[in-house]
Amino acid sequence: MRLLNRTSNRQDDSTPPRSILVADDDPAILRLVEVALSNQRYELTTVSNGLEALKMYQEGTFELLILDVMMPYVDGFSVTERIRARSDVPIIILTARDGTDDVVHGFELGADDYITKPFRAAELLARVEAILRRVEGYQHRKAPPIVRIGDLEIDEPRHRVLLAGEEINLTPMEFELLYFLAANAGQVFDREVLFREVWGYEYVGQTNLVDVCVRRLREKIEEQPSKPRRILTVRGVGYKLAEGGKL
Repeated sequence: MRLLNRTSNRQDDSTPPRSILVADDDPAILRLVEVALSNQRYELTTVSNGLEALKMYQEGTFELLILDVMMPYVDGFSVTERIRARSDVPIIILTARDGTDDVVHGFELGADDYITKPFRAAELLARVEAILRRVEGYQHRKAPPIVRIGDLEIDEPRHRVLLAGEEINLTPMEFELLYFLAANAGQVFDREVLFREVWGYEYVGQTNLVDVCVRRLREKIEEQPSKPRRILTVRGVGYKLAEGGKL
């Protein structure tokens, strides 16, 4: 069954609402999402399983997807994988499980963010606003379009990363984190700053989102991920991208 909730409280009638697809088999969660976004300029389409999510995505145009992991017929991970194969549309995963394996798997498939149930309406709203701001291009607007660090090249306009001439496949958030670190190579950033500058919201203090994303990046750009030479950990402080020539 397809449920549609069209919000109409817009601050500026000349600005079209942001179209969001929400998929969750729990009616209470769907209601919470509707409440969280009800007073903003959003147009919500809500469905109750993964098959409906895929069908609606094929039929419509959406600027953000919010997907539950545990759904009937097709789970949220499978929906993410299928959609990411042909689109970079931002995806937020909703999950009742916050184990590292689930988070890593979500990132591997291309999710941009995840929220652990139960969550507050204010938290969801902050995540949604942060992701949409990033998509609109507010992040890194003072950084150069192409950053080269040794044999690593990050091309922001083309959303492409080359390592020794070979293209590296990154998820949207992996790209954002690498680009930010590369544009500020040699500087150390703690998790609070990375959350604010890359994810676009304040660090909540109980998530390993940054650490998981760093781990995934190391697996893709380091010769020995367990002994990184590019993305370095500064004990007790945070992370930085090493400067210099070929690493």
